[in-house]
Amino acid sequence: MPRKFEKLMKLSEVLAYLDIDRATFYRWRAKGQAPRCIRQPSGQLRFRPADVEAWLAARGEEPLC
Repeated sequence: MPRKFEKLMKLSEVLAYLDIDRATFYRWRAKGQAPRCIRQPSGQLRFRPADVEAWLAARGEEPLC
């Protein structure tokens, strides 16, 4: 069965959702500890909401409201 399309989140949306600043995200990313992301041909990062939720769950944290 084909995968259902979902709206990808922008980096600014993920930062707001996680309540972190850009420097923290890039520090986590350099350490391999950030949520999985997709780099677009333009160089911008996008995130699947399910990947962000899975990342939170793997850290043992409750999803944010």
